[in-house]
Amino acid sequence: MGDGGPEVALGTRIREFRQARRLSLRTLAQATQTSPGFLSQLERGQVNASIGTLRKLAEGLGVTLADLFSDESPAIHATVLRRSDRPEIHASNLASKYLLSKTPLLNLEVYAGVVRPGGNTGDPYSHGDAQEMLIVVAGSVTLVLADIDYQLDTGDSVEYRTSIAHTVRNDGPLLAEVLWIISPPTIGLSPTIADSPAP
Repeated sequence: MGDGGPEVALGTRIREFRQARRLSLRTLAQATQTSPGFLSQLERGQVNASIGTLRKLAEGLGVTLADLFSDESPAIHATVLRRSDRPEIHASNLASKYLLSKTPLLNLEVYAGVVRPGGNTGDPYSHGDAQEMLIVVAGSVTLVLADIDYQLDTGDSVEYRTSIAHTVRNDGPLLAEVLWIISPPTIGLSPTIADSPAP
């Protein structure tokens, strides 16, 4: 982290995570019930924060409290995530998502998904305002984006903003496999469920 003591190191780490997510000081302050001025001073190592405030910051940035204090640089080495170790995010009875990106998330948030015939990833929702790409690895799916259906087959991809309510469903007879790539990461941002669920 360089010189300047633990306060400067912590502040630098917070700033790096915030900038990687393209969050303004004001946006992060609102999400964590602090003030932009306080966050600015914290990032420069001029003030200390309570554990409670640091927990809120970690949650708002989509990282763990320990990540804020780690001086390990992800650029120095490769991190391997075995298929059997993927964290599963239960989407519905007929669909599962698996987080592929190792935490702390820096520039990308990547998920693999399996959608069984007749399944979907739940009600349309939005999360943050990042760029998201959906890639169909096997089978076919329908992306429902702002109440418009987009039919996608194996090898197809589509890009959209995460601020637009979306969901994925499998109307076909075969299991579908997909990838989601999101940049900057939106994990830690509260999802917003759309008013009208997908058909």
